[in-house]
Amino acid sequence: MKLLFAAAFALGIAGCAAIEVDRYRSEQPALDLKAYMNGTLDAWGMFQSRSGEVTKRFHVLIDARWEGDTGTLDEHFRWSDGSTSRRVWTLTRQADGSFRGKADDVVGEAVGEVSGNALRWRYVLALPVNGKVYHVDFDDWMFLMDDKVMMNRSAMSKWGFHLGEVTLTFVKR
Repeated sequence: MKLLFAAAFALGIAGCAAIEVDRYRSEQPALDLKAYMNGTLDAWGMFQSRSGEVTKRFHVLIDARWEGDTGTLDEHFRWSDGSTSRRVWTLTRQADGSFRGKADDVVGEAVGEVSGNALRWRYVLALPVNGKVYHVDFDDWMFLMDDKVMMNRSAMSKWGFHLGEVTLTFVKR
């Protein structure tokens, strides 16, 4: 029993260790979020369950506009099952260079940190599943590849348990 407790404790501590966004400060091209997320973007993605099975695919058309330090990302989703949905983000650049974001299905406020070519975006999403709504933690990592392409990998969890991943590729028009 003591061995089981020690193993669980060690795993818990290891799970708290995470890469900081500052690790990517020297990576190029440097991400200017306001410049990249401005205009029209297409994105293609998929959700994989914790077993790795792809259970949903989607395309997103994004109309992104900025006025000063406030941006609006109007996202139109088309899912592989033919359904559609929409999310409108309001992003605000903070004095320290970080970003805060709100959307109707985001619980509280999203927090984004940019360094080098990377953006780490963390938030809680009110996710509808089979007639119920679950509050799910998202830990998004976005990496600018060049002036047109940004890749995103999101880990989804609930109470610290891994639920799955979203992989997404943005292409700026």
